Amino acid sequence: MADTAASTPRGRGTGDNPGNRYRDRQRETADDGWTPAEPPPTQIVTEVRVDPSRSILSHNDSPDVPFTQSLNAYRGCEHGCIYCFARPTHAYLDLSPGLDFETKLLAKPRAAALLRTALAKPGYRCSTLAMGTNTDPYQPIERTWRITRQVLELMTECRHPVSIVTKGALIERDIDLLADLARDGLAHVMLSVTTLDRELARRMEPRAAAPQRRIETICRLNAAGIPTGVLVAPVVPVLTDPEMEAILAAAAGAGATGAGYVLLRLPLEVRTLFVDWLETHYPLKAAHVMSRVRELRGGRDYESDFGVRQRGRGTYARFLADRFRLACRRHGLNATRDFTADCSRFRPPRLGGQLDLF
Repeated sequence: MADTAASTPRGRGTGDNPGNRYRDRQRETADDGWTPAEPPPTQIVTEVRVDPSRSILSHNDSPDVPFTQSLNAYRGCEHGCIYCFARPTHAYLDLSPGLDFETKLLAKPRAAALLRTALAKPGYRCSTLAMGTNTDPYQPIERTWRITRQVLELMTECRHPVSIVTKGALIERDIDLLADLARDGLAHVMLSVTTLDRELARRMEPRAAAPQRRIETICRLNAAGIPTGVLVAPVVPVLTDPEMEAILAAAAGAGATGAGYVLLRLPLEVRTLFVDWLETHYPLKAAHVMSRVRELRGGRDYESDFGVRQRGRGTYARFLADRFRLACRRHGLNATRDFTADCSRFRPPRLGGQLDLF
């Protein structure tokens, strides 16, 4: 096996770029003994293109998630989390779920304008808008593109409820807007914390905020009156699951009132990328991790069925659920009801022009 650690560009989760599963032909690099192989690049600059989508809202009726509509400002994610279940979606763009997912991104600068049009339609029915459900709204390129900021400005104007999941400390930039919404019970945030081990985090989610920085962000958001909790996600068997109680304790100490967890998911190409990463960085634990994954997944590497894809099945899954429940009780997490938005405050946005007179 090649030394993936040596070939992984700096600040990236993987150096592998597997072919697109929708292509009928695949290419593979081979050494023919004649032409010296070029050394892999040590650093790759992020490329950002404009997404031409003409709609912005995604809808779902999944019983596993607490929202029915979501918005993703970007396709691909610069955080580079090796375990990201969204990686396979890059194949829809004729790109690789590997390195391309981290370095070839699409931004949606018209997101706020498209959302304004959608919210102004007579048939629109207000419900919480979820952000961060597929790719992170506060990944590094948001500093420049500010698409998430523009969407939140529209949410504030319309008094529309919003729920955000992120690993990015950049969300602190938008405390003014989120605090405004939170005063009317219209904003809720969850910081995703996978591990408190900085070295493990650097390898597993290289461009996300450091774990302790995320805990600090929980503190700052709650201090500003924005209800903020912690999402222990994903729980990686053997590697991170021993930290569940420590993560919940740190978040509770930072003022978090709510918590959740999601088990590691390995759909499609994510499975190969994650196993290669394990064998490179944690070779002595790789077999143990995957054995435990299969125990939680009914003997397979992944199950996509509702009801088990987030939590797993079997004795160990119940053990994790009990540990989570007891830790939450110990630290006073989830003592109050889940976030329920006040949709009665919503007012449709103005589109501009003479039609606003009628």
